[in-house]
Amino acid sequence: MSSITKIFSLLILVFIFSCSSYRNHLKNVLNSTNPKIKGVMDNAKQHELQIIYTEIIRDKNGKVSFKDYTYNLNTTNYFYPASTIKLPIAILALEKLNTIDNTSVNTEFSIEGNNEKLKFADEISKVFAVSDNVASTNLFEFIGFDYINQKMIEKGLSPFRMSHRLSGVDPRNPLVKSTTLFKEDQVLIEFPSKLNQEVTALKLSGTHKGIGYLNGEGKMVNESFDFSKRNYYPLQSLHSTLKRIVFPEAFKEEERFKITENDRQFLLYSMQNLPKNAGYNSTEYYDGYCKFLMFGDTQENIPPSIKIYNKVGNAYGTMIDCAYIVDAENKIEFMLSATIIANNNGIFNDNVYEYDTVSLPFLAELGRQLYERNKR
Repeated sequence: MSSITKIFSLLILVFIFSCSSYRNHLKNVLNSTNPKIKGVMDNAKQHELQIIYTEIIRDKNGKVSFKDYTYNLNTTNYFYPASTIKLPIAILALEKLNTIDNTSVNTEFSIEGNNEKLKFADEISKVFAVSDNVASTNLFEFIGFDYINQKMIEKGLSPFRMSHRLSGVDPRNPLVKSTTLFKEDQVLIEFPSKLNQEVTALKLSGTHKGIGYLNGEGKMVNESFDFSKRNYYPLQSLHSTLKRIVFPEAFKEEERFKITENDRQFLLYSMQNLPKNAGYNSTEYYDGYCKFLMFGDTQENIPPSIKIYNKVGNAYGTMIDCAYIVDAENKIEFMLSATIIANNNGIFNDNVYEYDTVSLPFLAELGRQLYERNKR
């Protein structure tokens, strides 16, 4: 090989590497000197940071494919999924509803022990607009633990495990309540209560966290907090769930959720809807209330051209957001999921977490910088 050929080949390799590095927006953003990013990245292990950033690639025929970039992604490193578990609850409630004749999102239902008639559409709206715990539990009683766990496995969305509700006096009770569906004030169908499988402890790293916690009586217990029997929804499974809802055509039939197109559009509308448009007070429930990425650290209005289809979660010092971010005006679209924990004192259940000073600024800046890089 001549020296000129060697030099040319080397230049090609350098060019390819440079382009690859340039295109890796996630890597470039995480190397930012912005203190909101750098402060977390300097202590990334402590914050148990995991991230997935997805480029949406469309060919000339509009067919979608994905290019994923990840940071520290590991399904065996446990984090508490908090309210992100509500995403499959809402989806699979619609899937089960779709198997029952003469039903729609506007079908009314009631839960054992509560005579109030609820509407599926209203409960789903609450789940996404303000992450309402009671609404998600109402939807959950319609499907139960065994149903949601089995359906997620069938669709290739594992690992996953739902083991407890997010509200109620006995959230881990394996007995799922009976539900009744109505049509024009008449009983359409009744589902009896059902005993679901007992929960076993997860065998993963990170299921015992911290140096202590406050028990139910507010007393300090000087041992790690045990998450081993709690819900389990790794970032990869969460991110893949969102992909199937936004881009079902990119997946095999058996991997898709079996919901109607009208139901899917309703779900997407609910996911991007802002609290003020769902009937909530805009001062208390500002635009970024459930939009951590890009807008979690501000109470300013989200520009109308930007739509964020997402589900957030925050509890026990952990914050998660899983989002499909679109700006039709600037022809921007990408997916981004991230989880971060901020619990400097290592104590759980004391409500002393650094959500506002660490987690929200990081997630918001992460979203903003990736948005700006897609804008170029």
